[in-house]
Amino acid sequence: MNFTGFTDADFDVFNVEGLEERMAALIANLRVKLTQLGDDFVPLLSELTGEEMFAHVAKHARRKTNPPNDSWVAWSKNKRGYKMYPHFQIGAWETHAFIQFGLIYESPMKGVFAKQMIKHLKDIKATIPSHYLWYPDHMNPNGMVQSEMKQADFKNIAQRLAKQKNGEVMIGIKIPREAAVQMSAEAFLEQAKTTFETLLPLYRLAFSTN
Repeated sequence: MNFTGFTDADFDVFNVEGLEERMAALIANLRVKLTQLGDDFVPLLSELTGEEMFAHVAKHARRKTNPPNDSWVAWSKNKRGYKMYPHFQIGAWETHAFIQFGLIYESPMKGVFAKQMIKHLKDIKATIPSHYLWYPDHMNPNGMVQSEMKQADFKNIAQRLAKQKNGEVMIGIKIPREAAVQMSAEAFLEQAKTTFETLLPLYRLAFSTN
């Protein structure tokens, strides 16, 4: 185990003003934890998915003016990147940590997942816990609670995935920072493991033709 647990300093990086200043704080604090998590979960996610997985820690290299409001580590089956593929993530905003699976707008596999999502929606709702959150925009930290979603909400997500260039979806949980910093490293890793195991059927759907 590499992960040493979250502290308030990991979340406080998003209060730092200025791009260079925030990036320096992020690199010194949160990115260390994300790198640790990346290494810790490569073996587990490789075992769960049955294919070699690679960790990708966000670098925010394209930013020239606005500092990042969140950061993350993502795992995909591609060594060069994750954005084109269904992937798992752990990350943080100022207010919470998150553990998720999903596909973002750059993935050409969105249409496949959209079709499978609607086809197997009954099974998905029976398998994924009702308190899990669905995010149609990964840049918005406010997801929709599954138990409060109507059929039309799922269909709208699927339609955007299939037909719109910016369509995307992330599914998972968030842990308030107050709870995250109180969790031991072992407890957080166990929570993430359980969440990834729960989300695994969605990962498999993204590659399914049945």
